Amino acid sequence: MYALLATAAEPAAVELQLWDDGGSPASDVRKVAAASLAGAVRATEREHRPRWVWDRAQHWYPGLLAAGTRVERCHDLALCQAILLHSQFTAGTGYRQRARALPPEDLPPAAGPDTAQGSLFDQPARNAGWGLDAVAAELAAQKTAIASSTHPARLSLLTTAESAGALVAAEMQNEGIPWRTDLHRRLLDELLGTEPPDHARPPKLEALAVELRAALDAPALNPDSPQDLMRALHRAGIDAKSTRSWELQEYQHRAIGPLLAYRKLSRLFTTNGWAWLDQWVRAGRFHPEYLVGGVVSGRWASRGGGAMQIPKQIRGAAVADPGFKLVVADAAQLEPRVLAALAQDSAMAAAGRDKDLYAGIAAQGFGGERAMAKVALLGAIYGSTSGESGRLMPQLTRMYPRAVGFVEEAARAGERGEQVSTHLGRSTPPVSEQWRAGQRSSTADEQRRAESAARSRGRFTRNFVVQGTAAEWACCWLAELRRRLRALAPEPALLPDRALAPAGGAPAGTAITTRPELVFFLHDEVMVHCPDALVGAVTEIVHESSRVATRLLFGRIPLEFPVNVTVVDSYADAK
Repeated sequence: MYALLATAAEPAAVELQLWDDGGSPASDVRKVAAASLAGAVRATEREHRPRWVWDRAQHWYPGLLAAGTRVERCHDLALCQAILLHSQFTAGTGYRQRARALPPEDLPPAAGPDTAQGSLFDQPARNAGWGLDAVAAELAAQKTAIASSTHPARLSLLTTAESAGALVAAEMQNEGIPWRTDLHRRLLDELLGTEPPDHARPPKLEALAVELRAALDAPALNPDSPQDLMRALHRAGIDAKSTRSWELQEYQHRAIGPLLAYRKLSRLFTTNGWAWLDQWVRAGRFHPEYLVGGVVSGRWASRGGGAMQIPKQIRGAAVADPGFKLVVADAAQLEPRVLAALAQDSAMAAAGRDKDLYAGIAAQGFGGERAMAKVALLGAIYGSTSGESGRLMPQLTRMYPRAVGFVEEAARAGERGEQVSTHLGRSTPPVSEQWRAGQRSSTADEQRRAESAARSRGRFTRNFVVQGTAAEWACCWLAELRRRLRALAPEPALLPDRALAPAGGAPAGTAITTRPELVFFLHDEVMVHCPDALVGAVTEIVHESSRVATRLLFGRIPLEFPVNVTVVDSYADAK
């Protein structure tokens, strides 16, 4: 059963209609006032447990969550369209001609405690741009494209997992990572000094700037200006071509130490300082905005808040509530294991069975040197042909010809301007006409540029098939984990207040859930905020969900995708 949700012609109104699995209407169109939408969705969910169909989950689900309404399943038309438009699996289906233009991506405001429910639904009702007919037509076109594709089961799994990811992203943004503002401020005070007025440089950062100016004999230097900094470095005899840390470390000069220290603290100040704390943390929770499939390979990105790069310096502020723990899990050597599964390389699979994959490879042919095995394998995945990885590549090829041959073929296809695909069917965008024209160039300079462009694309496609399939495994893991956590504690029981909340956390009177909640996801890592009594059950769910994800993608194969789980009070203790 599907439940189609779309904007109505009337202001602040929504259309809702049930459809059967065969693609036919199963109810009349129901017009619902935006202010009553959460209740209507809640009732429909309870009675029919449908798969909700909407243009974008981010247009609808944050408002529903703010009103206390959760859904079990959805089909996100925008996310699925992005997959189907480029997928090689649908190339012969005619979908690209039938697909509807996407509506504007006008997102509702972040759901905060002071946001009125009505305003959360006013924006999609006014601006989303798709009525019920358009939603129904696009759903039908996508179902037809998947069914008539070369691999319907794989594409169906991919679009289902991607849509589930949209629900997880909205739920994690709504729930937020437990965050102690008092601890964060204490960390900033220790590292940067007291908070300065008007976003000026904090004391320790300004002291480093003074030291740097003296070391470079540049009293007017603005160390935050790359142009000023490069001129000052060159005048001081430091012939660096960039201000990247790895390059600066090659020079022996008294300015290098304070410069590296300044850059490190400056990043903390600008990306996770006091201004960040005021903007992204409220009521004891860090509420980042996630972008599902935001990277071309299918990896997630962050629209705001920097969830994809929480620096180690501030992870000590992510602390579980009293009576809770943080269950942090990451998939061990995910991409290399994905490569072994994609290539069906039994020798590499054997190397990782019941043990560390790099150690297993080292034992098979690198004299037990785990570091050498890791450099060689990552070099194959990322296309590093020089240095140590290039030197080790012939030996890795002799040991695992199927695995190395798999990524080599993806690279050659990319160099020829061809598309490559992940296991479930996400494909690289086609090359531009400008790229193809460059490959037909005749002059020596143009040919060199064309060869460089081809090699660059080959490195991209080599990694795309592995990284993209790893992202698919992670999304299936995440979706299965969400499903099992919901089954473990289906009703979000609430506590009336947080009388025991730590200083800097949520104020008394804030309702909190006693069920385990997914609160963070980063490529191959998840974090569950879990009641103490459910830690054992949640840990087992994390492991079992990884096993299910492996079977969904690859069937029953002689290769494990283990996850490492740590149970901590603070995120800083998880690594």
